[in-house]
Amino acid sequence: MHLRRAAAVFGALTLVLTVPTSASAATGEFRYTYSGLDGRPQVAVLADPPSEECITLPEVADPGASSPAHSPRNRTDETATVFTEPGCEGDYFTLRPRTGYGSARLALRSVVFSR
Repeated sequence: MHLRRAAAVFGALTLVLTVPTSASAATGEFRYTYSGLDGRPQVAVLADPPSEECITLPEVADPGASSPAHSPRNRTDETATVFTEPGCEGDYFTLRPRTGYGSARLALRSVVFSR
């Protein structure tokens, strides 16, 4: 009898540990515009970005070497908070899910997504 109970507990524990967990991510796209090396505007996209994690935009990560990105478009299912500095520092602005956007005057270098 103890063997059956131990087997049942072991089976249940194994099932719990092997069920895959979904990573927390915003669903959709976040777009922003930055100046390319030739000075022309380029559009970058973050597809299904991670939630609750600061993302420094790689094209504008170095304030000494690039101007900030601008014109963000939040087409994800989560709120996007954009920051003027890398590492989610500096002034910030919040963009609502699915329809949030900012103008060419909204400068950003990092973003975090949250529910």
